[in-house]
Amino acid sequence: MSGVTVPRSFRLWWAWAGAALLVALWLLWLPWWGAGEVPVPRGTLTILIWHWPFVSQSPELPSDTCARYGVPHCRLSTNRSLLASADAVVFHHRELQNRRTQLPLAKRPPGQPWVWVSLESPTYTHGLNRFQGIFNWVLSYRHDSDIFVPYGRLEPCEGPAPPLPAKNGVAVWVVSNFHETQRRVQLYRELAPHLPVDVFGQANRRPLCGNCLLPTIARYRFYLAFENSQHTDYITEKLWHNALTAGTVPVVLGPPRATYEAFVPPDAFVHVDDFNSTRELAAFLVGMNETQYRSYFTWRERFCVRRFKTWEERFCAICARYPHLPRDQVYQDLQGWFQT
Repeated sequence: MSGVTVPRSFRLWWAWAGAALLVALWLLWLPWWGAGEVPVPRGTLTILIWHWPFVSQSPELPSDTCARYGVPHCRLSTNRSLLASADAVVFHHRELQNRRTQLPLAKRPPGQPWVWVSLESPTYTHGLNRFQGIFNWVLSYRHDSDIFVPYGRLEPCEGPAPPLPAKNGVAVWVVSNFHETQRRVQLYRELAPHLPVDVFGQANRRPLCGNCLLPTIARYRFYLAFENSQHTDYITEKLWHNALTAGTVPVVLGPPRATYEAFVPPDAFVHVDDFNSTRELAAFLVGMNETQYRSYFTWRERFCVRRFKTWEERFCAICARYPHLPRDQVYQDLQGWFQT
């Protein structure tokens, strides 16, 4: 069969069409990367962190950062040139509070979700009245947050429970932020005459190095897991790390007992609100026999403590929640919500 001759004009038309297609594809890819960055595949969410929390220089964020935390198709970036194309933009409150950064309101793309982030106590969170009607989602330790990221949680684990550390002290407290107006300080003042409490930390000029913290706490039967203020769901590393991970019984001061029981078994801690006085609390702790004491660790036979340690992991949680988040939501009274 003889070949078919294609007219030159037709070949030129196909060449032009092919070039136009390539240009169109290139333009479609442009919004997905910033200057000097590699292209990001379509379907990958880009989360722009406007200012990395508590630091002047942002960390390196490899492309597989979120994949390491089990969240694929999610890219974290601090490149502000991505503002126009980011799927969500994150603002940590501390930098807004001390005015180290400003909201780019004039450059905000229509419909772009903005995420307000704070893991601090409402007592030490100021200036929220400046941000009414701006943020769409909240990332915090509050259980009713859009992106709920607690300080820690219990997860099922296999294998025998680790042995309890040997104990040679009664109670210990590690504290740096020490003010007489705090309820925890007042409670400590009332408790100390009836209970031997060793105090470490900057407040007592007995700081502990990072590697010294858990071994020191582990020598005591009880740890005073006293929060600096009492607010909804505000349960910090004082419970998860300082007490449960160390292998000691937490004596907690924070939200009501029911809130703690939503996160840990009811027999894993002692709540100060269960007693009519600090004298009664002290007598209960000192009088606890060995069988009673060990019953507070039955959770270790089934669970392990998992802490959320890095901001990378917390920010990757935005992608995990993204498909389920309300697109038309706006916090008109962020201060009223958070200060409750």
